Amino acid sequence: MGSSGSVVELQSSLQKKTAVSRSWILLDHNGNETILDVDKYAIMSRVQIHARDLRILDPLLSYPSNILGREKVIVLNLEHIKAIITAEEVLLRDPLDDKVVPVVEELRRRLPQVNATCQGQGEEEEISCAQNDVESGDEIEFPFEFRALEVALEAICSFLDAQARDLETATYPALDELTSKISSRNLDKVRKLKSSMTRLTNRVQKVRDELEQLLDDDDDMADLYLSRKLDVSPSAVSGSGSLNWVVNSPTIGSKISRASRGSATTVQGENDVEELEMLLEAYFMQIDGTLNKLTTLREYIDDTEDYINIQLDNHRNQLIQLELFLSSGTVCLSIYSLVAAIFGMNIPYTWKEGHGYIFKWVVILSGMVCGSLFLSIISYARQKGLVGS
Repeated sequence: MGSSGSVVELQSSLQKKTAVSRSWILLDHNGNETILDVDKYAIMSRVQIHARDLRILDPLLSYPSNILGREKVIVLNLEHIKAIITAEEVLLRDPLDDKVVPVVEELRRRLPQVNATCQGQGEEEEISCAQNDVESGDEIEFPFEFRALEVALEAICSFLDAQARDLETATYPALDELTSKISSRNLDKVRKLKSSMTRLTNRVQKVRDELEQLLDDDDDMADLYLSRKLDVSPSAVSGSGSLNWVVNSPTIGSKISRASRGSATTVQGENDVEELEMLLEAYFMQIDGTLNKLTTLREYIDDTEDYINIQLDNHRNQLIQLELFLSSGTVCLSIYSLVAAIFGMNIPYTWKEGHGYIFKWVVILSGMVCGSLFLSIISYARQKGLVGS
């Protein structure tokens, strides 16, 4: 019965892990969302991604933070945010996780913002809206994949910054308490906080390094422009099925097509990544600020450790001084005991009868000699700086 029970528990745990790894939410540029419970092969077939890239998003495997630009997708692995971004939709893993729920809500709110203004209007209004979008260049200047990427970067930077602030709130009082009173409980509390700070610093550093690596390589940033990689066609420029008939118009459609081709040719020809660079720089500065907070916190911990070590060294010096006093006193008392032992021996002598008070003088003189010796030792130690004045 015991073995069968363990097998059942193992199967249930494997089923739970499988369920977690198969759970996805799909959000498109129109704001539509779908919960998907499919395996990795269905995801690979849908977004045309390699297995090695999808393996990065496996929650059972530990991979560092990555932002990878592929032919048709962006693979995003930032802490708990594991997503696949295409030019028209976002696939986000584990949408029911408590840390991922705010990201899903933010994607719902911000992804359909371009098309929301045109939704639910009449035909003439939709034509005018489509013209304005193309003429103003909103779709070209800020594509769908960048809006999704911005939501993910904002979420992860805010999440890490909030954790850094919570750590600061808990660490500074603990360090002040340790400074005022060194105890095992305070030391253990600061040790745990320092371990948490080290782990958080490593996580923040990984995200910062990934953003810095992207900013240093224009080719990697150019790979993230998924909209540029699409074939320049009226259907691709329109971005929605509801506006396909507008593109077929001999007047409006040709205007949209000419504007999109001209803008796309200009941008692709110049290989301009300034917009994405500005986006990444903003969140690089934010995550760098979080790292600076943790660095300042580490310096404060190091200063506190130095102060505690100084206190411990001072206590150690005081103990050494006390040991010196006790050792000096022990030597003097040993000499005094030696005199008493010599005169206490059973040795015959004749001067005892004529000098009844000779014992008193021996005791007094021995005590004075031992006291003088003790004071001489202490004076010598102070002269050499072995004890405080």
